Amino acid sequence: MSFPPDPPITKRQLGWLTVCAGLGAASALLAADVFGAGQWTGLGPAQSLALGAAGLLTVLGLALLPLGDRPA
Repeated sequence: MSFPPDPPITKRQLGWLTVCAGLGAASALLAADVFGAGQWTGLGPAQSLALGAAGLLTVLGLALLPLGDRPA
């Protein structure tokens, strides 16, 4: 018995996935700072870089959204 192939992921789906990943990462980083997961308060240099990377991931996902239902 042969199953039909799965449809490919679209650029819009990939965009939503990366937006969610970027926002989730940013939320986790800020939550760790608010709830004091580390010894120091405030954003450190590594945390700032990670927050910037999460922001770039979100922007990349937003750029993919208008590209529609074409395969990624």
